Amino acid sequence: MQHDPIPSTASERGIRVALIFALAAERLSIFYEHGQWLTEAQGATLAAEWLARSKRNIALEERRALSAASDTLARQVQGSVSREAGLYISHEMSEALDPRYESEVAKSLMEECERLLDELGGG
Repeated sequence: MQHDPIPSTASERGIRVALIFALAAERLSIFYEHGQWLTEAQGATLAAEWLARSKRNIALEERRALSAASDTLARQVQGSVSREAGLYISHEMSEALDPRYESEVAKSLMEECERLLDELGGG
């Protein structure tokens, strides 16, 4: 990832939404580049690494739940669009990790991340 997926000013809810979004972006990128999906554990580990960079921590069980939510989103995207559209969405999500990058696609997916977090009881 080019940019830290967790803004330093993020609220606790914002951190969790950002993790779902960033993990989904990473999952899509890996899927389209290598044809493989990250496991839930790999996603949870990646989330822990990102959190450590910003001196934050979330319990393993919650990281796994956030990882699973990101997997749900990534697979929904992959299953509902063409490969070309999926590559474009993956690119937009990765670019949107830079807070200066504006993307309507990324904004709509961020809203979906918020909905997924609410389903987890994190809202």
